[in-house]
Amino acid sequence: MVAMTGKRMTAAEKADGADGLEAAPSVPRGFGLSANGYGSLSRQFPSTPQGAQEARHAVVRQLGHWGFGPMTDASCTAALVVAELAANAVRHGRLRGRNFEVRVDYEGPASRFRVEVSDARLGRTPEEPVLPPGDRESGRGLFLVECLATRWGWEPRNPIGKTVWAEVAAGRAEEGGVRPREGAVRPQEASAE
Repeated sequence: MVAMTGKRMTAAEKADGADGLEAAPSVPRGFGLSANGYGSLSRQFPSTPQGAQEARHAVVRQLGHWGFGPMTDASCTAALVVAELAANAVRHGRLRGRNFEVRVDYEGPASRFRVEVSDARLGRTPEEPVLPPGDRESGRGLFLVECLATRWGWEPRNPIGKTVWAEVAAGRAEEGGVRPREGAVRPQEASAE
């Protein structure tokens, strides 16, 4: 930060700390992260299955910019949570003519993501997740969210609707944004087999 003296500082003066301010701690910085390691994504999507898929893709891309490549545990976990909450917003929270909103906040110092999915319907609120019988094809979304998130819940949204949120452990971002999951097969390894 430049001191407000009306005088330009040289690079040497900045390096010597002549402005009297302490430098922020070094944090891996990706696209859109603050100097303190915080970032946020907020977008609306159409309340359709395609919109839910677009939401997941947008979040994975943004996490990549923040240093969490698409094959990292953090990115895969956040993508699955977004996919489940967005699918629920489309299936249970849809109102004609209304989009749903996805917000992901990265809190670098706390090493977590806060995922929020908001829809326009308050009447259908999430219930305690219960594992359905094995022969049912659906009904496991919130059970998965509960297993993957450190905390989750919902709250009414002003003026209408609700927001379902989940906090997901992020670990540490790496410069370059690519840290493969343990046991993941890289594309070049897969083609060699």
